[in-house]
Amino acid sequence: MRLLFTFIVLSSIHLAHGQNYLLPLWKDQVPNQQKTKEVESRDTTDAVRIAYVQNPTIEVYLPGKSQATGQAVVICPGGGYSILAYDKEGTDIAKLLNGQGIAGIVLKYRLPKSQSNIVPHQSALMDAQQAMKLVRANADKWNIDPDKVGVIGFSAGGHLASTLGTHFDDESRPDFMALIYPVISMDTEITHMGSRKNLIGETPTEELVRLYSNELQVQVNTPPTFILHMMDDQVVPVENSLRFYEALRKADVPTEMHLYPAGGHGFGLAIGRGHLASWTDRLIEWLQHLD
Repeated sequence: MRLLFTFIVLSSIHLAHGQNYLLPLWKDQVPNQQKTKEVESRDTTDAVRIAYVQNPTIEVYLPGKSQATGQAVVICPGGGYSILAYDKEGTDIAKLLNGQGIAGIVLKYRLPKSQSNIVPHQSALMDAQQAMKLVRANADKWNIDPDKVGVIGFSAGGHLASTLGTHFDDESRPDFMALIYPVISMDTEITHMGSRKNLIGETPTEELVRLYSNELQVQVNTPPTFILHMMDDQVVPVENSLRFYEALRKADVPTEMHLYPAGGHGFGLAIGRGHLASWTDRLIEWLQHLD
């Protein structure tokens, strides 16, 4: 009886805090995909790392209805366009947002190094655009304002997020974006070479380099942007964020940037990392004061 009571109480607590959904991104055939013998891999040794994504999904974390602000954020985990740091830069972030009444939608997007892609560099952006459309299509059901749907991305996921924020149609444009230690440019002087090679290959054309150098793609309708980077980042140089900030400023796009002197790369929530852990407070404050 005591075990049954405990189960009922825990179930009630879960429902009070909201609901989770796992949905396929594409209803029928996944675009830009060919049949191969590849299978998705998931390493859970010390964190959740996903590779060779075959069936892209969104994992939806909703706050309790009474707490919902109407905001929603599509979350793009990083991993150099090779793997997805699915919990550290995905589900952990969704849970943080839920605590502030914000829906968190974790995107499991296809990675360009997979042989299942027909045109490797196109799949991740296709998935991100579809995620935005799917969230807005379910806005009423999920207590989301369709005009308050943004994107956050980490590292290579930050590149995907900034690509979404600069390469969009009317239905897939994010209302805001947050870029956390992001890859922005394909310029060999400042890019993360692993991400560049995985996305556009060893010897890309100048057209592809320019297309995915998102500091060159900023327009006046690029959404309001939050940027966070560490000055001592040895993986993705801070110049990525600096160049993007300057492009946003020139286009009069509302932008807030935070540069920390130290902290490195890939720290996720930065729990136990002193004042670095306060970066999430800055993000939440920014989200709360968006128009």
